[in-house]
Parts: sequence; structure tokens; C-alpha cells
Amino acid sequence: MTRAVVVEDLRRVFGDVIAVDGATWGADTGQITCVLGPNGAGKTTTIECLEGLLRPDSGTCRVLGANPWRADAAHRARVGVMLQDGGLPQSVSARRLLTHLARLHVTNRAAELIERLDITPFASTPIRRLSGGQRQRVALAAALVGGPRVAFLDEPTAGLDPHARLEVWDLLGEEADAGVGLVVTTHSFEEAERLAARVVILDRGRVVADGTPEQISGGGRLEDAYFSLTGGTRDR
Repeated sequence: MTRAVVVEDLRRVFGDVIAVDGATWGADTGQITCVLGPNGAGKTTTIECLEGLLRPDSGTCRVLGANPWRADAAHRARVGVMLQDGGLPQSVSARRLLTHLARLHVTNRAAELIERLDITPFASTPIRRLSGGQRQRVALAAALVGGPRVAFLDEPTAGLDPHARLEVWDLLGEEADAGVGLVVTTHSFEEAERLAARVVILDRGRVVADGTPEQISGGGRLEDAYFSLTGGTRDR
């Protein structure tokens, strides 16, 4: 197993707010690592540092052995990104976008992912006219169409119906089996228990748990362990 992601003593501050406070964790290729934590825990900031969108104040971030902040085009081509808001161009259709990205990466995965993620019914519709769930599917396809070795996926099943969610989980499992390192940010305990070989839980910018779902839950429910570790309360 090769390290896809390495985070060591990462720190990122915004004014008086410490978003990430000495976080250390890692993720391997050929595995799905799920990152959980309450709002404001530092998940998005950490992932944006790994994507090269933010520069750490101190500590180390490595993706496939490279510093993402200084990475060259060849490195970036091996990394897939699904942003929290999708980050998709609004005026083009899903088919045109995915076909264009596939050509840039010299892959032929566009048609495969359009069919697999059931994008065909709206493939010719401009992205700005798609529903939230439809955009999620296009954003996921865009992150995977280049055949990355590492992919950062932010809430990949948010807004999807149960059938589509299961299809996405199957697809992500196949990507990991093919050797891709997937880092999935999620609020779904079911998703983490279903997908993750490893779970990282952040709270107030620090890692409060890092291990397999079974190690963290102690044989119980991951949800119970999560709320115990973060001191949160369940929504009623």
C-alpha cells in the first residue's frame, strides 16, 4: 500500500480563527478514507490545502509525494477534485464538459461515466439548469473522468436518491479496487461505514480519531463513537 496523502502537524489560521490546529493523518492508494467532523472542524480547510487551493501556515501536506501548493501540471493531472459547490462551468452541457475533460486527459471515460451515473437523460442540458442531485453526478464524473490516482470528493452523494447513492458507492468501491486513493468528506455515518477502509474524525482543527471504522467504534456504532469524541448532540 502506497501513501496517497500525508498530513503532518498541519496548521491554518484565518485571522483570529484557528481552522486547523496541528492535524496529522494519512490516506493510502487503493483505499477509501472518509473524513468526518462537525461544521467548523477544519475538514474543508484541510482538503483545500491538499488540493493546492490554500497554503498551510505550517506543517506538511503531500499528495503522491508532492507539495500540492507547488505542484506542476503533471501532478495535478493525477489528482481528481470534487468541490463542495461543484465548481462547474454553468453554460456548457454535461456531455460537452466531460468529453472536453476526457480529451485533455487523453482518456475515453466520458461515455462510460455518463452512462454509469445516469447522466444521459440530462447530458445535453446546460449545467446551470440542472438540479442539485444532477450537478452532484456531473461533478463526480468530472473528478473521475481523467483517471486520477488520487481523488478528493466532498459529499459525493449529497442530494442523491437512494438508488443513485448505491450506484455511486459501487462506483467508488471499484475505483479503490483499481488502485485509486479516494478521500471522501461526508456527514453520513452510513456512507463512512459502507465505504471506508479508514476514518479520520476532525474536531476543532484536530484529529480526534484515526483508524478503521471498527477500531473507532469499538465494535459498536460509528455514530455513537463520533458524538462521544466530538462532544456533539444528535439532531432530533
